[in-house]
Amino acid sequence: MTTYDGIGVTYSHTRRPDPRIAAEIHRALGDAATVINVGAGTGSYEPPQTVLAVEPSSVMIAQRPAGSARALQASAESIPLADGSADAVMALLTVHHWTDLEAGIGELLRIARRRVVIFTWDQSIFRRFWLVDEYLPEVAAFDDTRAVPVDRLSALLGGARVETVPIPHDCTDGFGAAFWRRPAAYLDPEVRAGISMLAQSGEDVLRPGLARLSDDLSSGLWHERHADLLDRETIDIGYRLVIADL
Repeated sequence: MTTYDGIGVTYSHTRRPDPRIAAEIHRALGDAATVINVGAGTGSYEPPQTVLAVEPSSVMIAQRPAGSARALQASAESIPLADGSADAVMALLTVHHWTDLEAGIGELLRIARRRVVIFTWDQSIFRRFWLVDEYLPEVAAFDDTRAVPVDRLSALLGGARVETVPIPHDCTDGFGAAFWRRPAAYLDPEVRAGISMLAQSGEDVLRPGLARLSDDLSSGLWHERHADLLDRETIDIGYRLVIADL
């Protein structure tokens, strides 16, 4: 069973594409006429020119909306497609789930003709995010074991440019740090179910930290401690686009 066969059941409800992040991803794809989405999940951020989605989880494929690109159930490490199958290949918030990073990146390079676009995060920056720094250090330790250093991705791609993706305060895509200005969201089990770092850590691990967060929200301590965040529109929490031209 793949990771998202277990934790992806509510994904289409809590992980809705954010249009501002979509604009950044689509800009990074440039003028590619054909795109393959690897580790595609439910199809978030797929541009109209997407010709194929590659996804190992049947649970995620079942949540893809009607009219989206055809889905191929396969892993990133072994994609049954010919070399140069599309102008561009994208892989969004997925490389940390792969069992063999080198094989997966090799497959992206093989099936792309012109460009590879990866959306990921820089763990050294993300570790300073208040949720994991102050309340859930165990989750930060878990992410340390799976996060892929951006410079390693760039090296495997044969060189790439790295762009910062600021996260808006009202981000509609409920990934790890999306609720940086809406802390009460992390107390919602459905929200947590759509965030792999929380869902995979388990409720027993999360319970003490979430209880402290709940107390700090009730007392006003969180708002006092993070008053500097309350008027901010966006923040850099480490999310990055890694773009390689072939």
